[in-house]
Amino acid sequence: MTQTITDGLNTPQQTAVTAGPGPVLVLAGPGSGKTRVLTHRIAYLVEALHVSPWHIMAVTFTNKAAREMKARVESLLGGQLRGLTIGTFHATCARILRQEAEHLNGYTRDFVIFDTDDQRRAVRQALADLNLDEKKFAPNRMLNGISTAKNELITADMYAGNNYIAEVTRRVYVRYQEILVANNAMDFDDLLLATVLLLDARPGVLQKYQERYEHVLVDEFQDTNTAQYALLTRLVARHGNIFAVGDSDQSIYKWRGADFRNINRFRQHFPEASVVLLEENYRSTQVILDAAKAVIRLNGDRVDKDLFTRRRGGELIVVQEAYDEREEADKVVAAVQQLMLQGYSGGDCAVMYRTNAQSRVLEDAFLRAGMPYKLVGATRFYGRREIKDLVAYLRVVHNPADRISFDRIINTPTRGIGSKTQESLYAWAAAHEWQPAQALLYLVSQPELSHPFPGRVLTPLTRLGNLLLAWVTVREAASISELFDLIVEQTQFKEYILDGTEEGEERWENVMELRNVAVLAGDMSLSDFLEQVTLVSDVDDLTEEDNAPTLLTLHAAKGLEFPVVFITGLEEGVLPHSRSLDEPEELAEERRLFYVGLTRAKDRVYLLNAFRRTFFGLAEYSTPSRFLGDIPARLTSGGGSSGQRREQTVTQASSWQWTPTRPERAQPAQRNSSSTNHRPAPPPAGGTKPAAPTPKADSPKAAQYRTGQQVKHAKFGEGIVIESKSTGSDEEVTIAFKSVGIKKLAASFANLTVLEK
Repeated sequence: MTQTITDGLNTPQQTAVTAGPGPVLVLAGPGSGKTRVLTHRIAYLVEALHVSPWHIMAVTFTNKAAREMKARVESLLGGQLRGLTIGTFHATCARILRQEAEHLNGYTRDFVIFDTDDQRRAVRQALADLNLDEKKFAPNRMLNGISTAKNELITADMYAGNNYIAEVTRRVYVRYQEILVANNAMDFDDLLLATVLLLDARPGVLQKYQERYEHVLVDEFQDTNTAQYALLTRLVARHGNIFAVGDSDQSIYKWRGADFRNINRFRQHFPEASVVLLEENYRSTQVILDAAKAVIRLNGDRVDKDLFTRRRGGELIVVQEAYDEREEADKVVAAVQQLMLQGYSGGDCAVMYRTNAQSRVLEDAFLRAGMPYKLVGATRFYGRREIKDLVAYLRVVHNPADRISFDRIINTPTRGIGSKTQESLYAWAAAHEWQPAQALLYLVSQPELSHPFPGRVLTPLTRLGNLLLAWVTVREAASISELFDLIVEQTQFKEYILDGTEEGEERWENVMELRNVAVLAGDMSLSDFLEQVTLVSDVDDLTEEDNAPTLLTLHAAKGLEFPVVFITGLEEGVLPHSRSLDEPEELAEERRLFYVGLTRAKDRVYLLNAFRRTFFGLAEYSTPSRFLGDIPARLTSGGGSSGQRREQTVTQASSWQWTPTRPERAQPAQRNSSSTNHRPAPPPAGGTKPAAPTPKADSPKAAQYRTGQQVKHAKFGEGIVIESKSTGSDEEVTIAFKSVGIKKLAASFANLTVLEK
């Protein structure tokens, strides 16, 4: 079997794959088969060294890369490997934290993960709580400071405010963390920081994972930050079995904490490490590689790799100058059209640029030409308003302590809960040390509670509270798609979205696509579903079947490859970016960024710049990028995508039609504001539901069944009542059955037996 595992590998690849125990550093040039080496290394550990999959951890940076790695390993070994851990840093840390939740101060295992928008909301709340002006202290700036600190393993208590802005950031950081804990939530950076802190604080937990993960493999090691590096070194401190694959020449994420110098730190930390160079490229022509080497060799503090390929020669690199950005875009479109006549497909072509703002004129050019395209860097699918609204509903159902998500849904769609009512609800909740959603659950489940809400205010609050109570009641029994359907139907979300405009139609199609995701989730738990939705990234959704040119930033191109690559905007101030011109380290990263773009190409490269370009409404003359001058003239000729548009990445379920009905709810009873004010039992979270409200005896046509009742049907077996409403002279009961899911039944024909006392 060992021979099979190493078959087809070149000599350096075999050396890396069959290395003995201990630290191994593989410096892999672009297109040199690093994923192949990683997957074959895992297979070699299992088959040749007889390491149990349970004792292997492999971490990378995208879900797409993790899925690809797992699929390749299973293909090599002929089936699934139970216990093998392959995933992103964040997903792996989230798994550890949930397993060790008992050691986390202030958190339960059902904690939610806040995405960027949720983080902004939390920071805005922190600023408001501290009476700080958002205009003076921008939330994004505060978040950036907090994120940088967390990536450097600096907690809120450790943060030093050595100037006025830093002191404000410290105060916001402290309050921000309090808000996260109160919401039973972590942000992305917390997943890494909390795991490292846990391992440091709990020697027993550290030893547990050191003993479990006897071999740790790391992809894209040059993109690790301080927290990730600390996590890895702690896990391997006992055995030193770390297999790191990276390339400092492809480190382009300094702005999000990545530090290419971690490769040098690795060599200092593990002086006994075996170092293997992978220099044979299986992607590009020699012309492209020679150009890339000429550019990157001008950077210092690197290990030189003499990239070579068996694909000798190749088409010369086309360098073109346009008059302005519009002509530049037209040249790109014309070249794509010409290539398609020569046998290339649209999907073979990628158009890359330094900043997202450059995509507009390219999009216009493709639209004018009537050519489809895919766009990376537009609003992410899960970043769209309607999608975030529905995900927020699911998150509140999963975790009623999540105030940030509740803030989003309390009046979406509009339900007559004004700002003063919200303030009153939040104040009442705070007075009892609850979160607002928890307060609503108490309001509808414990009639004896004293509250400050008059009838006209109480009505919309109890309507929302009853909805939330119904969803919380059924969340364990219902599938994700069933719960999703209930929320969309009972909130009248379709009527809210379909406003008669084309935008409304597109938004509803997005909602339907989210439902497709929910259906595909099958019997996945709500916690796992929400984690998957939160951790998904742009490139993870890239689909190969969309046969159209791809438009994307150079940063988004990392890890991808295309037969033809266009790089636009090659001017001083654009690429390299103006922010880098006076900073040698920043300029070196811009050079690496260009190098990454060049080495995405298999066959052809087109480099374009404009004589003049418009910035902020003003046309300015441009200077060609210094990077163009770094490419030897013998490799170029004159003359003359990765990412995707989210709305084009997914197919609509054309055969499925769904028209929700409007639920008709009885008006809730007024609570007695003079009732004894005592502390009730905890609200529902983690599976425990509060008692359902009992209808008033004098309510007209009072429902026979109520939310939360356990009932039995002769055919469908036992179930839980989600909702009951009057329909003429009958009663329509919505029940979640254990055997068949959710059913709507007429009470007069259902012959239900109430099991609840």
